[in-house]
Amino acid sequence: QVQLVESGGGLVQTGGSLRLSCAASGLPIISLTMGWFRQAPGKERELAGRISRGDSRTYYADSVKGRFTISRDNAKNTVYLQMNSLKPEDTGVYYCAASTSYLGSTYHYWGQGTQVTASS
Repeated sequence: QVQLVESGGGLVQTGGSLRLSCAASGLPIISLTMGWFRQAPGKERELAGRISRGDSRTYYADSVKGRFTISRDNAKNTVYLQMNSLKPEDTGVYYCAASTSYLGSTYHYWGQGTQVTASS
């Protein structure tokens, strides 16, 4: 069983930065593809980006490409989402999730979510 705990959310001004953390337990994250999802009010949850197991290849949605960066610290078993140049449309609940498949076709484990609010 994998447990995921997110932290680092909060309120930030438009153009500001935040770094989210996702601490995992139960399995080493190097063996998992880790995704960061977000859900804005009244909208469906969407994938912001992922980092694949093994080679740590990253993928980003077009809406965050160039502004968000996903990384992992295997020693701490933690994945990070660095968010820069935040916009109001980045506001939402951010979730990390873990998948055993390389491309993250199905995410089996989810964190509880952390709120991010970007406001002018």
